[in-house]
Amino acid sequence: MKTQEFEGGAAGVRTMPVYQALAEDIKAMGVDTVFGLMSDDTAAFAVTLDAMGIGLIGARHENVAIGMADGYAAATGRLGVVCVGRGPALANGLQAASFAARTGNPVLIIYGEAALPSGPANALGPDYKALDGPGVLKAAGVRAFVPTGASTARATLADAAALARTGQAVALLMPVDVQHEEIAVEGPAPEPVDAGPVPARPAQPARAHAIAAAASLLDGAKRPLILAGHGAWKSGAREALIRLAERTGAMLSTTARGKDMFRGHPLNLGIIGSFSHSAARRMAAEADCVLAVGAGLNILTMSFGESLPDAPLIQIDASRASIGRWTTADVAVVGDARLAVEQLLEATADKPAADKPQHGAGSMAALRDFSIASDFQPANTARTIDPRSLAVLLDRMLPEARNVVCDAGNFLGVVPYLSVPDPAHFKMTNDFASIGLGFGAALGFARARPDIPTVFVVGDGGFLMTMGELETVVREDLPLVIVLMNDCAYGAELHHLRLRQLPVAKSVFPDVDFAPVAEAFGYEAHTVRTPDDLSGLASLLAAPDGPVFLDCKINADVAAPFMSEVAAYEAKQHG
Repeated sequence: MKTQEFEGGAAGVRTMPVYQALAEDIKAMGVDTVFGLMSDDTAAFAVTLDAMGIGLIGARHENVAIGMADGYAAATGRLGVVCVGRGPALANGLQAASFAARTGNPVLIIYGEAALPSGPANALGPDYKALDGPGVLKAAGVRAFVPTGASTARATLADAAALARTGQAVALLMPVDVQHEEIAVEGPAPEPVDAGPVPARPAQPARAHAIAAAASLLDGAKRPLILAGHGAWKSGAREALIRLAERTGAMLSTTARGKDMFRGHPLNLGIIGSFSHSAARRMAAEADCVLAVGAGLNILTMSFGESLPDAPLIQIDASRASIGRWTTADVAVVGDARLAVEQLLEATADKPAADKPQHGAGSMAALRDFSIASDFQPANTARTIDPRSLAVLLDRMLPEARNVVCDAGNFLGVVPYLSVPDPAHFKMTNDFASIGLGFGAALGFARARPDIPTVFVVGDGGFLMTMGELETVVREDLPLVIVLMNDCAYGAELHHLRLRQLPVAKSVFPDVDFAPVAEAFGYEAHTVRTPDDLSGLASLLAAPDGPVFLDCKINADVAAPFMSEVAAYEAKQHG
């Protein structure tokens, strides 16, 4: 690091390049991990971070690097920081930047940027990396900050980081000439401050008349349903929701992102919507009032409008704009999920057992005896395994303490069959409806929680887009179990075409054995075609040691439930 010290003031004044000052500031924020992919316009900054003791985790593609920061932020609640280059690097990572802009996680994306326009009009050129970075990022929904010179660089970094910590993806573009300009910094390098998780916004209770309206509906309902989303989990509303269900006679359920919030509770129906099991679908259809708490009620939760009955819908959310955004709410309750539910506990009546038919012995016994493993007829073949059967077996064989990260694709039909300790240990990466974004998120989780394995579930299409990251896992010694759901196809497109009676040949690919490829990178790798193949790996999966790779040849004929829901919705729209 290039530093010169001069006398001046009690602690003296140091001169250094801007990139070094920015690195010191990032370390002072309590950031101990930065993800990235080095480029000539960020190389000096990157190696300076590394020299300061900040863990620099390098990816093989910019999309993955940004996905790592988002996954890390999701797993820790802390600011996720990533550094990539400008121009082509920005373009390469645009998919993940667009994704990060939608997740609500605190992510700071640091890009290189072209020098500020101060040279002669007829300078040498062209600049092959030229790209309107701020304009492109604005179109992707990412707020961009660019310092106007060396004197404003540190303040611009501080502003960008502060905005990111409110729970959004923010970009800082660092012009190369500004990075290398010398500036004077007073005093020694600041000591790191453990910033901890990004603080939640101040919790606001709901208005009394909204609570009264919601309580009146719950008091009058015989078969209420509580539907909790990720917002309910983040607010700490779980215990209050359980008490409310027991008080009002309601059943408990979640969105996909709230997965396993009520795992093990006798009133738990699991996920409502496209990832429901049959018992949940049946009981949800009987609800005469629905209380949605911290749930966006998107198309998958609503099964394209078919998951919930025509019953009064109460929606609680801290954001007024989120209420009724996708589905009409009959009663809007604006407020923190936990506080609003606690208010409802005070406002609702404690019903007698006779007014809680869903809590009766018969209903409870039926739910207790229900097994999701018997909810389908296995469609195994001589050379492929039903993905649902595969997931049921994996759920039993893997350590209970685990993270599960899923890429996008038809294989997402396995989501109900793979359990996690709670919603904080589960992440789907379909916010941008794109395959190929899961690997980065899984690496971010694995870095954040090295004490337990991260299980990364990916289709062969998304895997082939990011296969180079096999090397990243081994280089960084990350505890990852990769479950490749290999149907030798673009599965979603295959079923899309089939449901419309169109040719499928171009969506199908050769059966490639990826296990030897992963083994060459240093994985414990196996090909799985049958339940017996998987059962033979029981000891390995019970205590994974080092990176594990399973090339699971799944039956491409098994379609996720949401595929038929999409087709039915389209048919209804077109008459």
